[in-house]
Amino acid sequence: MSAARLPKKLYERELARLQAQLVDMQAWVQTTGARVVVIFEGRDAAGKGSTIKRVSEYLNPRVSRIVALPTPTDREKSQWYFQRYIAHLPAAGEIVLMDRSWYNRAGVERVMGYCTEAEYQRFLHQAPLFERMLVEDGILLLKYWFSVSDVEQEARFRSRASDPMRRWKLSPNDVLSITKWEDYSRAKDAMLVHTDIPEAPWYEVDNEDKRRGRINMIHHLLERIPWQPVPHESVEIPERPASRGYERPPRSVDAMVPDYAATLER
Repeated sequence: MSAARLPKKLYERELARLQAQLVDMQAWVQTTGARVVVIFEGRDAAGKGSTIKRVSEYLNPRVSRIVALPTPTDREKSQWYFQRYIAHLPAAGEIVLMDRSWYNRAGVERVMGYCTEAEYQRFLHQAPLFERMLVEDGILLLKYWFSVSDVEQEARFRSRASDPMRRWKLSPNDVLSITKWEDYSRAKDAMLVHTDIPEAPWYEVDNEDKRRGRINMIHHLLERIPWQPVPHESVEIPERPASRGYERPPRSVDAMVPDYAATLER
């Protein structure tokens, strides 16, 4: 794991440069009709969500969307396991960022006993087949595993527990992951053995330092997508036409939001 923390100013400067390239990459996806799926996996508190936030920050939500599915319903549990994920795959010109994915079965479901042994073994067999079909059909599939040490994970949990803005990120399962560290490690190792395939390999992100991890992941993503700069059409701002006598009704007619900000200036 990395020990050195990336300086904030250097991080912010490089992040801005990479985010500008992500916008250019998005334009290429729209123009070419490419379909992109990026999977973010890792332990609880590994920094997946914050990285997704930086990736998507300046992207067009009509083109790039985040998929974070809740617990499956009883109906979804009766379906083929991959079925509910298929509905969220991209159409031409779209990017899908998956905050966890079908790999829930190889991780939390396996460790917490939410699936049977037969369901788990079936997943390990079918996942590579499913992903080969996606890639064969032309989808650009990238899979990232975010790694963090047990010490850093616990520190992040404790930070969340004392922060009212982030306390919602803690769930009973998250806390249990501390006591099941080795179980999750074994599950991850088995997952990689079965699903790290040439068509869709796993890429590990050392996210002990979130700044460094975000920069490394975004840079790698931009290197793996075969995008090219797309010429931008210039947009001319027209001159505002002369007034034709419109007069706005008195503000007293409108239900204006009170100027709370003015109280802060006193």
